[in-house]
Amino acid sequence: MTATQDKLAIRIVIMTMVAFNGIFLSANGLFMLVAPETWYYAVPGVTETGFYNQHFIRDIGIIQLFLSVAFGIGMFRSERRIGLWAAATLWLSAHAVFHLWEVAVGICSPSAILRDFAGVSLPAIFGAMLTLWAIRQAHAAKAACA
Repeated sequence: MTATQDKLAIRIVIMTMVAFNGIFLSANGLFMLVAPETWYYAVPGVTETGFYNQHFIRDIGIIQLFLSVAFGIGMFRSERRIGLWAAATLWLSAHAVFHLWEVAVGICSPSAILRDFAGVSLPAIFGAMLTLWAIRQAHAAKAACA
């Protein structure tokens, strides 16, 4: 592979992760807003975390939509990318750590880690990777201008 092909491959991976976070967070957020009770019973493990609370589910749905917007805007606005992706990733990471804490203190069984991985941990991991990539790109751009 040439350097140009390497850069293209990395861009494709980066944009795929951004698309995953944007699409997943949008779809989940909309589902939570439009049909909170259906969401509550449809998502594996949710019923084990507490009673159905329409208001709380919709609150989180709104957050999910804001996070998807942050990833989407960051995809197209490189000058805003680090701040938007870092802020979204902070929430996603805190959410993932909270899920791990629930397992650590015995609220949830260890099987919850695998069950929740795609919807909780993976968006946080992608967000961290994307934010670090954006920081690296910004440093490289500054170095190229100097």
